Amino acid sequence: MAQTDSASGLSQTLTQSHPTNFRWVICGLLFYATTINYVDRSIMGVLAPTLQKTFHWSDAQFGYINAAWPAAYALGFVFMGRMIDAVGTRVGYAIALTFWTLAAASHALARSALQFGVCRFFLGLGESGNFPAAIKTTAEWFPQRQRATATGIFNAGSNVGAILAPLIVPFAVHKWGWPAAFLITPILAIIWIVLWISIYRNPARHSRVNRAELDLIQSDSAMSSETPARWRELLPHRQTWAIMIGKFLTDPIWWFYLFWSGKFFADKFGVQLKGLAAPLILIYVMADFGSVAGGWLSSTLIRRGWTPNAARKTTMFGCALLVLPVCAAPVVGHMWSAALLIGLAAAAHQGFSANIFTLTSDMFRKGAVGSVVGLAGLCGGVGGILMNAGSGLIKQATGSYLIMFCIAGTVYLLAVVILHILAPRLTPVQLSGD
Repeated sequence: MAQTDSASGLSQTLTQSHPTNFRWVICGLLFYATTINYVDRSIMGVLAPTLQKTFHWSDAQFGYINAAWPAAYALGFVFMGRMIDAVGTRVGYAIALTFWTLAAASHALARSALQFGVCRFFLGLGESGNFPAAIKTTAEWFPQRQRATATGIFNAGSNVGAILAPLIVPFAVHKWGWPAAFLITPILAIIWIVLWISIYRNPARHSRVNRAELDLIQSDSAMSSETPARWRELLPHRQTWAIMIGKFLTDPIWWFYLFWSGKFFADKFGVQLKGLAAPLILIYVMADFGSVAGGWLSSTLIRRGWTPNAARKTTMFGCALLVLPVCAAPVVGHMWSAALLIGLAAAAHQGFSANIFTLTSDMFRKGAVGSVVGLAGLCGGVGGILMNAGSGLIKQATGSYLIMFCIAGTVYLLAVVILHILAPRLTPVQLSGD
């Protein structure tokens, strides 16, 4: 009997000394939500040639319709980050996903440029909650050395969503007509909401997290305060502006690929709706690898003794260099050459994005992360308005995509330089309540 008790005690001790891995289940749910998010926002880009032909939109009109999405995305970030900091990720994330799913479905009822613009606006408003909630969740569930990896994994959902859209949309359009394409995700969204509300709890109160995993999660105790931060506390700090400017410069480039790539291939290479799947899938498969690789690289460098500052910025600089060749995409003569160049740039963007998101939790306490990501998203949305509206006007005036791709290829180097000037050491920000 004594031997049995001893063996049982030893087994229990070993179980408690080895961390459980429930944080990766949470990361899987973030990946799932981000996938839904990007299926919803990608459908318009895949349908662009079809809708432009059906409703006789000019390039400028198409640009304005797409500009409505980042306008609302920017506006949504004004309050979404603070709302999620205030009510918590469990409730706030579920509210955001429900709202954007209803907005995505409403596109099926639109019949004019104005109506599509209104639908895009409400979609952007709801989708602005995804990344503040996901980044805050990552800060709550992962130690600093694992956050870039976790961010890279869930951010890869953006590419999976962008891959699924060109696979599903042509089938739905052929079978039921273009409105059906906007009714793809509600069932997936309902499943996610049920899982999220059922599963998600703070790690300190979660029955599936043992003491060893909780100690691992809470190992960055200096940045663990859950006290929400006010904007007037955040805006005076250079670190806040580093994240904001970085997102202002780089977010619009990703949305340019997302909303304009289908139209680019149709205009330059005469690709029809069914033919768009292959080049778009190539682009976003490459982007998927970039998202995971970018997060993995900086996390690996930190595990090997690099400082977070050196690891994050080295990775981001490398990504910025890999984006540069995309400038040649509109002048190459073969569709697959252009797709490879855009795919490489998209992969580098996602690696860059995984790290710039992680910088937020490197420099700000957990209770401020949602608000900082919200402010950064606001700036990214403003940049997206300018990029989308400007792209339509430039394309209509010049008949070329060259200027847009040259912008897309060069802004990342500028972002790295500005980020390093404003946050040379990634010094953690001290706020009231810290």
